[in-house]
Amino acid sequence: MNIRYITIYAIISFPFHETEAVMRIRMITCIWIVLSNVLLASSEGTITGWVTEKGTGNPLAGVTIRAEGTEFSAQSDTQGKFRLVLPSGTYTVIAVLTGYQNAKKADMVISAGDSLTVHFTLVPGTAVEEEISVTAIAQQADANRVMNAFVPGHALVMDGGGRAGKAFARQGMPAAPDWNTEEYARIYDNEFRDVLSNPLSTFSIDVDAGSYGIVRRYIMNNNQLPPKDAVRIEEMINYFHYDYPLPNDDKPFSVTMEYAPCPWEPSHRLVHIGLQGKILSEAERVPSNLVFLLDVSGSMNAPNKLPLLKKAFSLLVGELTPEDRISIVVYAGQAGLVLSPTSGDKKHEIRDALERLTAGGSTAGGEGIQLAYRTAKAHFLPKGNNRIILATDGDFNVGISSTSDMIRLVEEKRNEGIFLTALGFGMGNFKDHRLEQIADKGNGNYAYIDNLLEAKKVFQTDLMGTLYTIAKDVKIQVEFNPARVGFYRLIGYENRLLNREDFADDTKDAGEIGAGHTVTALYEIIPRTGDSARPGTGDLKYQQTTIKPDARSSGELLTLRIRYKKPDGDASREYETVLRENEYRPEKQSDNFRFSAAVARFGMLLRDSEFKGNSTIEKVISEARAAIGKDLFGYRAEFIRVAETAEIIMNTH
Repeated sequence: MNIRYITIYAIISFPFHETEAVMRIRMITCIWIVLSNVLLASSEGTITGWVTEKGTGNPLAGVTIRAEGTEFSAQSDTQGKFRLVLPSGTYTVIAVLTGYQNAKKADMVISAGDSLTVHFTLVPGTAVEEEISVTAIAQQADANRVMNAFVPGHALVMDGGGRAGKAFARQGMPAAPDWNTEEYARIYDNEFRDVLSNPLSTFSIDVDAGSYGIVRRYIMNNNQLPPKDAVRIEEMINYFHYDYPLPNDDKPFSVTMEYAPCPWEPSHRLVHIGLQGKILSEAERVPSNLVFLLDVSGSMNAPNKLPLLKKAFSLLVGELTPEDRISIVVYAGQAGLVLSPTSGDKKHEIRDALERLTAGGSTAGGEGIQLAYRTAKAHFLPKGNNRIILATDGDFNVGISSTSDMIRLVEEKRNEGIFLTALGFGMGNFKDHRLEQIADKGNGNYAYIDNLLEAKKVFQTDLMGTLYTIAKDVKIQVEFNPARVGFYRLIGYENRLLNREDFADDTKDAGEIGAGHTVTALYEIIPRTGDSARPGTGDLKYQQTTIKPDARSSGELLTLRIRYKKPDGDASREYETVLRENEYRPEKQSDNFRFSAAVARFGMLLRDSEFKGNSTIEKVISEARAAIGKDLFGYRAEFIRVAETAEIIMNTH
């Protein structure tokens, strides 16, 4: 035990009925305390510094910094700063945070009254101790001194991340790897299809917006372009609100179509299809039975994971009504119910349960989902909104952990009237494709939350769309008139394509539209000029395709068909409308048309798509600025800032 604490313990142990002799002893002891503390303080040194995340440079809070083999430790604050006091000696100091590789500083010499400054950079990934050997340390008493480690012939700042690894590599030693296990499903751009042989284009609608959040995080936080397969163009387009008319009949959505020149290929045309979901009034809002399914495993122990998650869900709690019921299920090594169904007006109780959550352990995601479904079913509201909201980085590794097993489970449960929304958090080990598929098959939507403003968008601005489904299994089928259109290409929706026979098959799953949601799809088309064929196409050997005379005289460009079900229904309904050639608008397009085209351009540039035509980042920015239109919440203005930052990255790469 430290001598100062032994002395204090001895003093407070004396009885309070003192003789003169005892008082003298007490005075001597007090003098000894002062002297011992002075002596001890004079033999101590201090290590101060800060901890950041590799790649983002974001400060890391809650990192334990300790001297190995001792009881001395400190924790980093919300700014990533720490202060560790140590007696004189030589130490190995280690920085530890669950979900990150450990970083060590070895052979640190602490002298009396010394003050050293150290910067740790932690790499997301499995906690593997990384040692940086220090063979010489320049010392001085200045409190702002930066300590340097030396590899023969190479000086470097002591950094727990990749810098030291690079110096080691120059000496013939392997560099420390960049641990990034983020996963994105491979995307192959949709090709042009010949209308004569493929007149029908069928796909499931998509209101997910996760891809845009990931793209924004890479560009704005990491100062780098995103992986190509993280860019799903339809999700980028559908992140934004569009000014479509509200439905004025019994359908849950309205349909708007527009037809104008294609900005990146002037000889081509662009067809813009927009759906606007019905907005629910307060009287139409039914009670909710919500189960928050929260990942509290060790991989969530980072400022942009569990701490952000808790703040995000606290925003949702503020929107609850007394009729709503909230349960909280968490999972790490095991799953557990930390809050039984609680009325939405008990906000303090719900927020307290959220605030008490801490991260640690492995990730039993499958067990957590099963418990969440059992909880939702036990408190099912026959006339209500029954939904699980899953929040995680998607890194499941215990129990049912494969994506296919998860999908089978959520497909089974959606038929029982319990839908699932998935929210992604964090970076480094993020599993985007897993969360997207789970949400799609769970009759829910998928979003990525990288900051509090995005949490506000999901849980306040778009709350009704996030929680309340107004139409499910929504499918779109477009039939192009071969007399007017030679070839077409659906922009995005690569993982939402359906077979033509799936359109009328009510057993085939498709996307959902939430209250107030807009859905936008773009087709790039090549007008038919005479009977010329596109290279790579030709006549079939055993059959001949002919065009009906009515097709040439009708003036119709395409027929749009939409099938959908009510949220609690099993039989679909069909809606049909046409777009005519005389609706071509070569001179003036709406802000909706021009802004969505600018976002599509941006997506094609980020993917380096072969179909990007004459697109440049400068054109993306100028066209988005000109089409900013009604931007009530500033999301379009933010897009322009993202594109401007991407321009800097592209021009300095």
